[in-house]
Amino acid sequence: MTVDLKKSNRIVGAKQVKRALKASKVNKVYVARDADKRVTSEIVEQCKEMHIPLIYVETMKELGNACGIDINAAVAALLI
Repeated sequence: MTVDLKKSNRIVGAKQVKRALKASKVNKVYVARDADKRVTSEIVEQCKEMHIPLIYVETMKELGNACGIDINAAVAALLI
């Protein structure tokens, strides 16, 4: 992963990412390819509409590890 999400100003989780997108505070969004599409599809669409870069990570486990958390993560975002 190109950015170390552990040290960055970031948020993890669909609800928090949606909230930050609404507030226009997101710089970049990371989405796990193996995450449930019901969880990620709305976020992906919003990012495309707002021209926010999307980075796909292979697994939720990999994204969780990159964020420095002990659980899997479907989405994470870097904040402005």
